[in-house]
Amino acid sequence: MMNDGTIVNKVAASPLITFNLEDFLPKKVQSLDLSQWLEQGFILRETEFRNALKSTDFTIYEGAVIHLHCSTDAILPAWAPLLVASKCSDAGLTCIWSENEAGFYSAFFRERMMHHDWQEYSGKPVIIKGCGDKRIPKDAYVVATQYLKPVAKKISYGEACSAVPLK
Repeated sequence: MMNDGTIVNKVAASPLITFNLEDFLPKKVQSLDLSQWLEQGFILRETEFRNALKSTDFTIYEGAVIHLHCSTDAILPAWAPLLVASKCSDAGLTCIWSENEAGFYSAFFRERMMHHDWQEYSGKPVIIKGCGDKRIPKDAYVVATQYLKPVAKKISYGEACSAVPLK
């Protein structure tokens, strides 16, 4: 409170920058299960697989990040997911292979943060917002800390009213 009775929000007035990993979440994620192109979900027959991919309209996934996976225990040749990734690329789609959703988000955040401009935090106090979206994996917080450490003046985790100092 100032002398004239005005209440001042010290958090809003501080130079503290909130780094929110929720800002990195993809707007849309589509799951693409390779088993749909396998005979009985398990057997890959190359000619049929290639033909099925040729007849698939990948434009329906526009604007999404693709989570490639196979929901069955099919033994896939190494080239199978690569061929699907190639088709996705032809349609201008980004895809990530992962056996599960947690692995997908972990790989997504690593890729996304690798291409982020961290210099905007140079010499500034930063708080990594915690308790966010459940899709944000713990390792995303670790990666963010590693990128922020060399540039930020100070790093904290949590909320401005109860932050845990990290640097």
